[in-house]
Amino acid sequence: MVQLHILSGKMAGDLPVVRRFPFRIGRAPENDLALAEDGVWDQHLTLEFQKNDGILLRTAPEAFATVNDQPQTSVRLRNGDLISFGSAKLQFWLAPAPRRSLPAREMIVWTILALVTLGQMALLFWLHS
Repeated sequence: MVQLHILSGKMAGDLPVVRRFPFRIGRAPENDLALAEDGVWDQHLTLEFQKNDGILLRTAPEAFATVNDQPQTSVRLRNGDLISFGSAKLQFWLAPAPRRSLPAREMIVWTILALVTLGQMALLFWLHS
């Protein structure tokens, strides 16, 4: 999953998570992330997943955006990239992987280890007798 850290504007500090692609960003409310900041177009950016290239940022025709202070219209994003468009600033992050709870598997492993240990102790006792 991808996480965007909003660094400026009314939503500064928010951490929206991108769960599906394409992910549209702009001023219009029908976008996946609506930012009503100065200079942001109705549909300003799109994040797309490309199997061989990773996650690409594409701007709408004639829209302006920078990634790490370099003007871009289409660019492959990397962890930590700073995206600026209009008066909005975002930071691109790979979201931490969710931790799965595995209590049943842990209990089975510990039980097997305890049985093996008891078996070895019984074998040593039998061999020593």
